[in-house]
Amino acid sequence: MTSRTTPTVVRFNAPFMLPGFDAPQPAGEYRVDLDEESLEGASRIAWRRVATFIHLPAISVKGPTQQMVQIEPALLEAALDKDRRQP
Repeated sequence: MTSRTTPTVVRFNAPFMLPGFDAPQPAGEYRVDLDEESLEGASRIAWRRVATFIHLPAISVKGPTQQMVQIEPALLEAALDKDRRQP
């Protein structure tokens, strides 16, 4: 079985909170890693997401500590949708 990590960047225009976070996170760009593993079939390879991680703090925040926090993809999408709907 093969695995891969696909990094992407998401942007929050306002501070946001996700379940399990101790405090609201500041607006900014955040790296999100999608960890996937291959499902090999007879004629092609498909990928299944096994984990999603967000890097804290935001990319633009310089600090001595950074952490990766596992998140539910649906909760991240809901937070991004809520952020996009804000004026």
